[in-house]
Amino acid sequence: MRALCWEGAGELAVRQVPDPELRNAGDMIVRVRRSATCGADLPLLSGRTPFLTAGDVLGHEFLGEVVEVGPDVRGHRPGDRVVVCAAVACGACWYCRQGLYASCDNGSAAADRAEAAWGQPTGGCFGHPAALGGFAGSHAEYARVPYADTGAFRVPEPLSDDRAVFASDAAPSGWMGAELGGVRPGDVVAVWGAGAVGQLTAQAARLRGADRVIVIDRHPERLDMAERHAGAETLHFEHTDVPAELRERSGGRGPDVCVEAVGADAEPGRSLADRFGVGRAERPIAVREAVHACRKGGTVVVLGTFAGFVDTFPLGAVMQKGLTLHGARQHGQRYIPRLLNMMARDQLATEHLATHRLPLEQGPGGYALFRDRADGCVRTVFAP
Repeated sequence: MRALCWEGAGELAVRQVPDPELRNAGDMIVRVRRSATCGADLPLLSGRTPFLTAGDVLGHEFLGEVVEVGPDVRGHRPGDRVVVCAAVACGACWYCRQGLYASCDNGSAAADRAEAAWGQPTGGCFGHPAALGGFAGSHAEYARVPYADTGAFRVPEPLSDDRAVFASDAAPSGWMGAELGGVRPGDVVAVWGAGAVGQLTAQAARLRGADRVIVIDRHPERLDMAERHAGAETLHFEHTDVPAELRERSGGRGPDVCVEAVGADAEPGRSLADRFGVGRAERPIAVREAVHACRKGGTVVVLGTFAGFVDTFPLGAVMQKGLTLHGARQHGQRYIPRLLNMMARDQLATEHLATHRLPLEQGPGGYALFRDRADGCVRTVFAP
């Protein structure tokens, strides 16, 4: 089959790779109908994530049609249209039973590498290296889905592919951001980043009753989307003193909830982490600003992708202001059924985020559009 593969040194290519096969009784094979780019892929392309090897298939946000199921799969059959959660989890371990699917004990095929990187093994993710599961990604004609009864969800009719695909990762990430922030009616919520996750965090905050939702970015077309589709106020951070403006819009206190949906700076600098041999440090620019902007006693949620160490983190401000700090990869299995129902009832619209639809053969160019934010790109969606 054809697949979009990492070739090393930030290069991508569409190549022939072996067709996926059932490896365990709970697996199934899906013919991919839609597969979206994601900001979590960019650290992979830049070489900041260890263990990626040439030929690895990228992609983790996808929707498809079931073509084969293992003997233990009970919830799906060939012909079903399903959206697959980007996070791979077994559904049976202690963490999964608590609803913490991204913390699954059994979701990674190389738990020792995850433990070495982060102190404990974590759940897996499609299209990522061994420390995050080592599962081939979704930018391909077919994908193997492990733990299929836990991670795949039937898409209700007549929900479109372009809307439903975002239930795989971006929508549950955004909903979780608002939930972890404890957004309540009357709150002022600030969201750094107007990509897909940031916009869907803003929608979730509004649906949970926030009085004001303010999205911060520097790309005018993304800010316009956040206004039109999420009902958010917007700030262009290159033209505005963001913390001062947030205080002005929140009665002088600062936002009740601050959500970072940006991730690490693309060009991490040399730091103490390098000097002591623990890897290149990432610069949490948006996280720092969120911590300083948040009101005393408020909540900061980190949704952006960070793989290792950060420098100059304002821990003093967290302590002195009495902030609550949350960080997590999305536990999508908790949210996807509800989000699909909301999409089907037109309570949650996402298809506008698929700004560019391309065939898989144009994968390298599609990623360049997404990486460079060119031509107003928010997400590139591939249709093999």
